[in-house]
Amino acid sequence: MSINIVVPEMGESIVDARIARWLKREGDAVSVGEPLVELETDKVDVEVPAPKNGVLERIAHKDGADVKIGDVLGTITEGAPSAAAATGTPGAAPAATSETSGKTNGSPGVAATPSARKAAREQNVELSSVAASGPRVTKADVEKQAAPETARKAEASPKPEAGSPKPAVGRPKPEAGSRTEERIRMSKRRATIAKRLVEAQQTAAMLTTFNEVDMSSVMSLRERHKEAFKKKYGIGLGIASFFVKAAISALQEFPRLNAEIQGDEMVLKHFYDIGVAVGAAEGLVVPVLRDADRMSFAGIESGIRDFATKAKDGTLTLDDLRGGTFSITNGGVFGSLMSTPILNPPQVGILGLHAIKERPVGMNGQVVLRPMMYTALTYDHRIVDGSEAVRFLVRVKELVEDPAVLLVES
Repeated sequence: MSINIVVPEMGESIVDARIARWLKREGDAVSVGEPLVELETDKVDVEVPAPKNGVLERIAHKDGADVKIGDVLGTITEGAPSAAAATGTPGAAPAATSETSGKTNGSPGVAATPSARKAAREQNVELSSVAASGPRVTKADVEKQAAPETARKAEASPKPEAGSPKPAVGRPKPEAGSRTEERIRMSKRRATIAKRLVEAQQTAAMLTTFNEVDMSSVMSLRERHKEAFKKKYGIGLGIASFFVKAAISALQEFPRLNAEIQGDEMVLKHFYDIGVAVGAAEGLVVPVLRDADRMSFAGIESGIRDFATKAKDGTLTLDDLRGGTFSITNGGVFGSLMSTPILNPPQVGILGLHAIKERPVGMNGQVVLRPMMYTALTYDHRIVDGSEAVRFLVRVKELVEDPAVLLVES
């Protein structure tokens, strides 16, 4: 009996996916629950497991193909493996590539995240030799395994003479005068990001207002309490939690920034699911701190740290990314001094943070150096008035410059 392998439901906002890589070939024996194929979506990468024991009879869509929810990826024949599979003779399989010959680096039997499998292929690490830090091997585990070998090769390579130019890092430098081009297909996530950013600009009346925040009080408070905070909660006290707390307090005063537009209605949200943008290999993602108004400073810092780790390892789930009523993005971690963040539809507000720099400011008739940060609020002018947006950002500024108020309110 043949069983169809179908593209599973992956959340109401995901309607299609791309086949990143088949982990099995036609004619291979498979066990129920064993990963068969990796799918790349605009939010997360997922593995589709075998629904039954048997043999992978047919692959309907090859690597790189775009598929929709419910499409048949292939079929499995239930029962004992065929004679070809039992003797190790490949069936009607796709032609072997450098990724499926010699060291497979896929190790389908190993519990690993899709990003870990990709990293293993790129760094020529056998997954079966990697010690997992959790229930599955992660990208970080692969990189940890690869690090000693990389260091050994670097140590064995001849050292450049003093004064000689440093070797180029990364891709080889094109020859002088060459006019080469490289064509790279966008990942599913990158293509979706591009599409949604354009849609946001075409559908929302986006405006951005700016202000600057004196970070002296926050930095002083952090310096005084960082050791006790870390000892008690096991995590450092960053600046993100102060802005999350300040944003929530300001949203409670200006509720139309915590809303969305549905047809000719404004839907005001009386809960605070704050999206925090973090960098990932395939582009920025915005996991969500749910009911952030009920979270402590330590809970917020821990949640953001976990999201950053998951983004690096490729283990963010759809539940981590769904929803959100307002977003915060910090370009300062990359050195940005000023930017205009783009809305994350259907949200109508996003707060942009930037690098902290000492600047001369006037205080009590004197010019002094203070650690200053520019902040930006992009908002949808269809339901948020300019004065409302300005007052929101001023309120955030006031709260961050007097963090004791945030601590009392918490």
